[in-house]
Parts: sequence; structure tokens; C-alpha cells
Amino acid sequence: MKCVICKQGQTHDGLTTVTLERGPTTVVIKDVPAEICENCGEYYLSEEVTDKVQNLAELAFQHGVEIEVLRYAA
Repeated sequence: MKCVICKQGQTHDGLTTVTLERGPTTVVIKDVPAEICENCGEYYLSEEVTDKVQNLAELAFQHGVEIEVLRYAA
């Protein structure tokens, strides 16, 4: 698909790192499957992947951790 951010690059399957913050908590999730723009690097997650990333982050937020680094597992 064409990138909606830069409007020039095409996206391709790849892996990315997602960083989420809420209050004092930062969650970093590595190796997340995504469509990544070849031009600007913007990434797009499927609905299924987004749900899993949000669930992983929510657990860290609920446990009150300051920083959590996780690896995405399909």
C-alpha cells in the first residue's frame, strides 16, 4: 500500500519496535510484525497485532512498572 504519511513510499512486510507511554510507564515491544514504509519508516499494524500490543502494554501499565521491554511473540 502507499504510505498515508509521506504519500511517496510503498509499504512492505517487516518488523518494528513499538514504544508506548502512559504516565510514568514506558513499554517497548520489539519485533512487532508491521507494514513499513520504504521511504519514511512509518509503520502500520494489523488489527490483530494492535490488539496484542495493547494487551501486552496494559499488563505492564497495571503492574505499575517504570519501563518494560518485551519481544512480540506470534
